[in-house]
Amino acid sequence: MHETLSAAQARRIFLAAQGLARKRPAGRVGDRQFRDYLERQGVLQLDSVNVLTRAHYLPLYSRYGPYPHAALDDFLWSSGEAFEHWGHEASVMPRRLLPLMRFRMDEQATRWSRYISEKVENARPGLVAEVERAVIEKGPLTAADLSHLEGETGRKRGTWWDWTDTKQALDYLFLVGRVAVAGRPNFQRVYGSPTAVWGELAEAEPVAADAARQALFEQALGAAGIGTVNDLADHFRIKKTPAKRYAKSAVERGLANWVKVEGWKEPALLARGASDPGRATGAALLAPFDPAVWYRERLLRMFGMHYRIEIYTPAPKRVYGYYTLPFLLGDQMVARADLKADRKASRLMVKAAWLEERPAPGSRRRSADEVAAALNAELRLMATWLDLDEVTVEQSGTLASALGQVSTHD
Repeated sequence: MHETLSAAQARRIFLAAQGLARKRPAGRVGDRQFRDYLERQGVLQLDSVNVLTRAHYLPLYSRYGPYPHAALDDFLWSSGEAFEHWGHEASVMPRRLLPLMRFRMDEQATRWSRYISEKVENARPGLVAEVERAVIEKGPLTAADLSHLEGETGRKRGTWWDWTDTKQALDYLFLVGRVAVAGRPNFQRVYGSPTAVWGELAEAEPVAADAARQALFEQALGAAGIGTVNDLADHFRIKKTPAKRYAKSAVERGLANWVKVEGWKEPALLARGASDPGRATGAALLAPFDPAVWYRERLLRMFGMHYRIEIYTPAPKRVYGYYTLPFLLGDQMVARADLKADRKASRLMVKAAWLEERPAPGSRRRSADEVAAALNAELRLMATWLDLDEVTVEQSGTLASALGQVSTHD
């Protein structure tokens, strides 16, 4: 028979594995914490939206507290410990996972080679080889550094994100692993040869696709602590059908046990060594691309939060706001806040603040005053981290009034 866990136990196990169950530790945040995060999660998602701060900065901040943005950039792209590719969308991963990702580079080659042949090479024969040679011989280079190769084909062609032929060739080479990201000054990719960027791992023996997916599934198991097959498969975007085999293998080898969770329709895997801390005491604003948030089905089932990012929703149709961050307090997602950094005015703007309508399964509802006080403290800390002088609260959303009052009197 499967062990049965309460919904609250499963939540705490998940938050503990995510590094979100306890208050942030005191002390300086640097490479040790960055390394710990990458090793634990295996993936840090990237996103270009900068209305608050770039998405990859927030998960580290949520778990460890303020740190210099430049310090994380140096670690991710200059330490030799990480690499950029497609893990959970565009991501940075610990470099030890590189041999596991080679199968995905091969998949990209199969997916895009015909397009490149028919649309890019047809227009400019030999362009892909020229771009690759230039990066290997003269890199690191940006796409702009290679614009002289475009000739008359350098116009935007209305395909592949409306990029020029040269930019499409460069991105294709990146996707298939023939060039590598050497840095991201101002979030702009700089490309170099795989050997120069990845060192010895550029020549490491690739792991076969099925074995690689198994290993990635097990990395996800450790990162989540507990989850359904679909929960864990989403971490590295593994297809759900083969993921059932990977789950079975993990159980057979003693890496996890099947458990039942109160209110869950499907059984869950409980990772060996994962434990319930008994009480969750942390508080954090979480980016839309945080691994605790990004799988919306789990977020709804585990926390009772129905969440969608509304960046691409027309303004009149938005419900909660443009860039809304869930607010975790203890073991519940108790609120969400639409945030914007007004750098000219040096203020953190709360465009809207919403109290969640219902508590997480098996938990009591927190009062608006309690949530507002805790959220205000988090907003003040975030403003300091972002070098903003004040927090302003606009009167939009069900929590705005209570938050505005506590913010005014702080």
